[in-house]
Amino acid sequence: MKKSIFTLLLGVAFIAAQAQVSTPAPSPSAKLTQMVGLTEVVIDYSRPSVKERTIFGNLVPYGQYWRTGANGSTKFTFAKDVKVAGQDLAAGTYSLFTKPGNESWEVIFYSDLTKNTPPSEWDNDAIAARANVRAVKSPLRFETFTIDINEIRDDKALINVMWDDVILPLSLEVHTDKQVLSSIESAMAGPSANEYRNAANYYAKTDRDMDKALMWINKSLEMAPGKFWVLRDKSHIQAKMGDYAGAIATAKMSKAAAEEAGNMQYVKFNEESIAEWMTKSK
Repeated sequence: MKKSIFTLLLGVAFIAAQAQVSTPAPSPSAKLTQMVGLTEVVIDYSRPSVKERTIFGNLVPYGQYWRTGANGSTKFTFAKDVKVAGQDLAAGTYSLFTKPGNESWEVIFYSDLTKNTPPSEWDNDAIAARANVRAVKSPLRFETFTIDINEIRDDKALINVMWDDVILPLSLEVHTDKQVLSSIESAMAGPSANEYRNAANYYAKTDRDMDKALMWINKSLEMAPGKFWVLRDKSHIQAKMGDYAGAIATAKMSKAAAEEAGNMQYVKFNEESIAEWMTKSK
């Protein structure tokens, strides 16, 4: 009987441990992903609501740093270098902290992502960008804290931080023209040495046109001569084509270049291949 009661209590305890009550989050999380030109911008934040409270100057005091959202710091991720509020910001992820004022707000993009609230002491090395931005009184009221990206053009957009009757507009500039010109120059220049090498190795690996693979690896070596790892690739292509004499000659070149570079691992690789191919070439 005691054993049955114990088993029953154990089962009840297990069920209780497994049971979870789900309730809505007071400040639900949100994620905004937006392309501006060729740059992806991602914003992760939580959205508190006014709920009949006085927000700015009370719940969010003037003259004090704020995590600019709820639960944790709001995170911005920029896939490429940008300018925000006129300040250069390298590609990466940052926490957004602000210090609201009656008119002007201080805005900080902070690279130390471990800080979910404004630090008591700022690490100057972690301050990626800092600016003063004039806030705008809105004719519309935003019950729930909102961040959006609007007025999107090829090279710019406007990030709006909005809550209650306040809008904080942050200008965003992206370097689309520079990125497009760079891609045009790259395309017009044709494949790089590494792209020729990758194509050659893929063709060889998948038993495709070996003549083309050899042509591409030779093109790679013409553009970037003397690289012992590319010479080794060529020797394997030659061996796969049955040209063991050519493979041995190329492997010896790779070995010599590896010795000069102090890479003894590649020296060993080449010695082993040369020994194997000399046996096959007899």
